[in-house]
Amino acid sequence: MASPVSTLLARALTWVFSLAIGAVYGTAATVAHAFRWGVVPIGLLLAILGTGALLISFRALTADRWTALAAGLGVILATWVFSMVGPGGSAIVAPATAATEWIPVTWTIAVPLLVALVVAWPDLSSVRAERTRTRT
Repeated sequence: MASPVSTLLARALTWVFSLAIGAVYGTAATVAHAFRWGVVPIGLLLAILGTGALLISFRALTADRWTALAAGLGVILATWVFSMVGPGGSAIVAPATAATEWIPVTWTIAVPLLVALVVAWPDLSSVRAERTRTRT
């Protein structure tokens, strides 16, 4: 049986890795979210779907809200950092035009909403286990 210290260390390392993976994905999604194919915001759709899938997979695979929250904070941090103007006046993410200003606003709002939804989603494993027990 694992000691409480090693269990806590393993969980803390999981949170750190989740934060880093979230930051890497958030960087890619923030840079690519403005891509459009005609009028269809392909980059935004893929960024939202991918971020949702990342958060759901962390929550499902670890059965831990904190791991999903750490990954979500990594995505939020990357979005915040790469949306700022650098000291030389340049920006990684190009500024939006009047026709596309809704895309970065949607991305900025969608990320915290996805994180909140995935982290706050109730744990239904006990309900599922109870239903299985009553059937047998």
